[in-house]
Amino acid sequence: MATPKIILPEKGKQNILITSALPYVNNVPHLGNVVGSVLSADVFSRFSKLRDRPTLFICGTDEYGTATETKALETGQTPKELCDEFHLKHKEVYDWFEIAFDYFGRTTTEQQTIIAQDIFTKLHKNGYLEERTTTQPYCEKHESFLADRFVEGTCPKCQYNDARGDQCDKCGSLLDPFELINPHCKIDGATPVPRETTHIFLLLNKAQPAIEEWFEKSSVQGAWPQNGVSITRSWLEKGLEGRSITRDLKWGTPIPLPGYEKKVLYVWFDACIGYPSITANYTKDWELWWRDPENVKLYQFMGKDNVPFHTVIFPGSQMGTGDKWTMLNHLSTTEYLNYETGKFSKSRGVGVFGDGAKETGIPPAVWRYYLLANRPETGDTQFEWKSFISANNSELLANLGNFVNRLVKFVNAKLGGTIPEFSEDYTDDTFDFPAWIADVNKLLGEYVADMEAVHLRAGLKKLMEISSAGNLLLQYRLDNANLASHPARTHAIAGLALNLAYLLASLASPFMPSTAESIVQQLNAPLAPIPDKWSPSALKSGHKIGKAAYLFTRIPEEKEEEWRNKYGGTQAQRQEEEAAKAKKAADRARDKERKKAKKEAAKAEGSSADAKPADKKDEVVEIPLRGKVAEEQAPPPVAVP
Repeated sequence: MATPKIILPEKGKQNILITSALPYVNNVPHLGNVVGSVLSADVFSRFSKLRDRPTLFICGTDEYGTATETKALETGQTPKELCDEFHLKHKEVYDWFEIAFDYFGRTTTEQQTIIAQDIFTKLHKNGYLEERTTTQPYCEKHESFLADRFVEGTCPKCQYNDARGDQCDKCGSLLDPFELINPHCKIDGATPVPRETTHIFLLLNKAQPAIEEWFEKSSVQGAWPQNGVSITRSWLEKGLEGRSITRDLKWGTPIPLPGYEKKVLYVWFDACIGYPSITANYTKDWELWWRDPENVKLYQFMGKDNVPFHTVIFPGSQMGTGDKWTMLNHLSTTEYLNYETGKFSKSRGVGVFGDGAKETGIPPAVWRYYLLANRPETGDTQFEWKSFISANNSELLANLGNFVNRLVKFVNAKLGGTIPEFSEDYTDDTFDFPAWIADVNKLLGEYVADMEAVHLRAGLKKLMEISSAGNLLLQYRLDNANLASHPARTHAIAGLALNLAYLLASLASPFMPSTAESIVQQLNAPLAPIPDKWSPSALKSGHKIGKAAYLFTRIPEEKEEEWRNKYGGTQAQRQEEEAAKAKKAADRARDKERKKAKKEAAKAEGSSADAKPADKKDEVVEIPLRGKVAEEQAPPPVAVP
């Protein structure tokens, strides 16, 4: 297999660098995670490449930090072993969803250390870092300082009872862990105590004027979405403060300062540096992408909770180095995708996680379509099984699937699988063919405009409207009677429709790549670039098409209840029931052993009494047992002198 060509910027072209938020390695992604960053970025990357632009799409797992170190202790692994395991799990999930990263890396690399330490050193040299002795939460139970996010409690601002020590996800307030009401350690529930430690702070307040100037320019030029603008402006209006960028951990990027050998860079400072470091692992010429703001545009995709790290902290760090950097141009953020009427919860078995989508047997294209049609762009949306099934049956199957299948079958059955002689200028009294072509081009222009603005839901809607235009054309008419009585009209309909199907393959490719591949195979043609204007002449008269194949299949309505039960928390309930049954069986087995032991003890005591009269010093007594040993088995009687 040939090594893929390294993608680099090209002079005179629109060079697009795309990142999706680095998923934290410990978390198995659920559908909301998928659509919020990697899937959305993948759609735009595929679109950009079909517009003939040099486009690089990079991502990877965010692997350093307290969560990894703590999880590794729980599982008995080293942090690296844990990261190796979960990195593969993430990649497998994204591969199934047909996410076409140009490179999927990780932050635990030598390049990460080199680039992060270089940024740190330059910030230190330029006066943007300051050493402070602070009081941090310390868990006496497992003897460790706690990262702010590992302290949980009630938000003092809005009373949300599941706030973290760094931020409240409900009201968005930045918090100090000691501000929380009833704080507790996320790991073991103990109440943290304050303890002094020395750390390095990034002086965001010093960088604020530069950040504000950059934000006002970039947010307008890059047409940021409203939620990204609002979140960033809220931070700036409150006034930036110095924030600690080091932690008392072993698992992280080493700090290049004497006296800090037992501390590492804090993951929220370190993580965004993963973008250039992952690019550096992809190509030694990474600086062609990351140090050329005049010729490269950076598009970054994420959920709204990651916005400040990409619009305040990372840009502030870049500017603070004094180096030339490619900086954020377009920000694409999403709100939350909820599950049915609640939230996704791995612990309670609520929602679809990891390979759960694969287990349903429904192909990735359907999942991609539904998630993108419900992408939470301007407000929260929710995943519902009923609408999922309806999207497949009433939209994909009835619209796009019907158009392509009906068309290809007819051409194979009635026209010998060959495009007949036709004129794209054909017209008659029954149907205004030129007006129909104009309508398709109007929809195409709207599709391109929506996609360029990263309005992915609107772009998907336009794709389906163009497909509907194809079904409208077939009504005028593609059938045996019309072929016999009006062959020229039927040939025109077939030729125009096949060319429209060819266009639809390209327009569908960013959203449903495997569906697009099936269409071009049926048309026996390569996937074409996305044009600004469509002319129905790419597939010529005499072109031999391929055989028909179904793009989609009907999902039975009864699957709704089955999947809702399976993914609606009943997994957790079944696990609890199975655990309860296992406990009862174990209890019965222990009771049986105890009774057996008692009988044997009584029998032994009887035999001893027959041999000689009982004497006090030889008296056999049964010592009651406690704890695990008592549960496993009763020991033999013990003689007490």
